[in-house]
Amino acid sequence: MLHHIELYVSDLERSIGFWTPLMEKLGYEAERWSGGMSYLPPEDEPYLSLLQAAPEHVGAGYHRKRVGLNHLAFKAKSRQHVDDIRTWVKQAGHTLLYDERYPFATAPNYYAVFCEDPDRIKIEVVGPSEA
Repeated sequence: MLHHIELYVSDLERSIGFWTPLMEKLGYEAERWSGGMSYLPPEDEPYLSLLQAAPEHVGAGYHRKRVGLNHLAFKAKSRQHVDDIRTWVKQAGHTLLYDERYPFATAPNYYAVFCEDPDRIKIEVVGPSEA
């Protein structure tokens, strides 16, 4: 079982502007600390932390098709929860992925929304298979 995930980001404040509302909608609590921001789950599950990447490492950028992390997937409480998160992503001006095939972009009865954070890290929020 995972304990936590740390993501280095190119611009911590810009990333906090995306991640904090998203994680709060998923039930996580934001906690700022001297090295970055953590998002704590409501139960004893893995937490997520954001840290500012050092300037010498920002230039290479992130791409999900390189070796390493492809995406992070979060569970939604319901299909309506997935819809609400999609609405927030659109209204906030963030990038939706596969939106032309929403909500079944990857498989029939697999209800999910896909988007990107400011560094183009792919995020998936998946609902229950039954409505």
